[in-house]
Amino acid sequence: MDVDARRPQPHDAQQVQPHRVALEPYRELLSGSCGPNAVNSLRAAERSWRLLLLRALIDAADGIPAAPLPALDDGWQLLNRAWESAPGPVERLLLYPAVGTWAAYALRRVRGSVPGQSPLWVELGQLHAVAASAAVLAGADFRTTVPVRDGWVVLPMLGGARVPGAEGRWGSAEVSARAGTVLVGGVRRDGPGWFPLRELNGEGCTVVLDDLDPFRGLRDPQPPQPLDTAERYAALFEEAWRLLAHEDPKTARAAATGLSSVVPRPRAELYRPHSASSGDAFGAVVASEPDDAEQFAATLVHEFQHNKLGAFMHLFTLYRDGGTERFYAPWRDDPRPLGGLLQGVYAFFGVTRFYRRRQTPLGAFEFALWRAQTLRALRGIRDAERLTDLGRELTDALTARLTAWQDEPVDPRALDAARQAAADHAASWRAHHVSADARQVARAARAYAENRPLELPQGADGADVIVPGRPRRGLDTRAVLLRRQLADPDALHALGPDPGAVVEGARPEDIALVTGDAALARQRFEARVREEGGPEAWVGLGLALRAEHHPAAEVLLTRPEFVMAVHAELGGSGTDPVRLASAFRSER
Repeated sequence: MDVDARRPQPHDAQQVQPHRVALEPYRELLSGSCGPNAVNSLRAAERSWRLLLLRALIDAADGIPAAPLPALDDGWQLLNRAWESAPGPVERLLLYPAVGTWAAYALRRVRGSVPGQSPLWVELGQLHAVAASAAVLAGADFRTTVPVRDGWVVLPMLGGARVPGAEGRWGSAEVSARAGTVLVGGVRRDGPGWFPLRELNGEGCTVVLDDLDPFRGLRDPQPPQPLDTAERYAALFEEAWRLLAHEDPKTARAAATGLSSVVPRPRAELYRPHSASSGDAFGAVVASEPDDAEQFAATLVHEFQHNKLGAFMHLFTLYRDGGTERFYAPWRDDPRPLGGLLQGVYAFFGVTRFYRRRQTPLGAFEFALWRAQTLRALRGIRDAERLTDLGRELTDALTARLTAWQDEPVDPRALDAARQAAADHAASWRAHHVSADARQVARAARAYAENRPLELPQGADGADVIVPGRPRRGLDTRAVLLRRQLADPDALHALGPDPGAVVEGARPEDIALVTGDAALARQRFEARVREEGGPEAWVGLGLALRAEHHPAAEVLLTRPEFVMAVHAELGGSGTDPVRLASAFRSER
């Protein structure tokens, strides 16, 4: 299978060779899992992508003043000289994720597609920092000038130095090497004031813990933030990698081939980790400080899936651009475009596969939750018109594998919690983002006022009108409470009368629901519906009714937006919400 792509060497951007992905790795990638051979194919393609990006940047910047830095061609020549001397280390630098993020960002700045606070010469001048890193790796003698940001000079993949006497946000400083002695803004690379990038090590895997590079965050540049909890990251990474290698050795070997850096972020709320990756930064995982090793391992798997699919989509077309349709994503609060949903299903397939092998209470919950939710998302896009044949091949392969896992036994307590979390998120999403037809709402309100049976309009899911909005709280709030309950049955009772102080968005009625007091939960949710309404209250009422096996639960959890709209049409607080929901006859 051939893909036309230029494969320039740093010293000759005009050499062209086609990329070739062998059939077995290609099929592995479509199926959602792969070994090192497939990742090596992606790395080779990403190398070409990176070099073309660098060449495009230099061409686009032609004529833009570089002062107070050298011309960009000088940086390109130093990079070439280093490559000729030590191609192996320089190749690793060129594939370093932050180099890709910088080049993409700088090109967008030059083209005017993104704004920026810094002078353009600062962004373009990062090429000199890349070239200086390459020359240091090659052991070459050199002298160049690089940008200073926020008092720092950072050499990608190596580390950074606080520049003595630097004033203002932007400036320039000299970097030089002679006879093995490297000076960065007057600071010796092996002396005080130099901050080396540290490493995270697992069996068969080493990545950089990057807390310094201005482009480590995948978007706009940011100041260095030397981490004071690096030892905890290192310990958790070692344990997480041990888990991954034991549970899924093939995935571990593939990830070890592709991952380059972990970018730390501050600790997030328990069971609400933050992580990210980017198609511009193959090999990078941005991750908040993990709760534990199991969560860290799942995060690495999740983001590496994004890495793989992003690189795959640099070679192959899975969907046609254009179109404004949005889809339900069970892992997000907002409706997602087709491309975003493809990335999501691919990532959460990997998460599901990881947790499938875990026997902990939380592991069983995550497996049961994501096997169902990822399959639901896949079924939601199976008829998307903009999917290419290859896109359908990918979604069909993931659907087949997830379908085979649906009936695998799971601890009953974890399974029940997962089903509650899935119903909660799907109903809450509909209540926030699906618009009920005004004529059908008015017709139903008249029927209710006349004591006639109500029928739900047909066409749910396929014909929904999506209205993006911003929920007042995360749609995962009750799922977070369920996780806390599974990990420690007494944890929720310890939250006290104001659970929102610990779990953002949580209210006492949520605690009652999750801890099994359905009667109290129903009472409080009914009161909230009458007093203020809102999707969280309506869906909470539906969940409480389901716990009581009340027949009105189904309509509230499958079509909450319609019941809410009819209730509002009838005047709101004077209408009994449970009686109204009970009046509907569902054909589902």
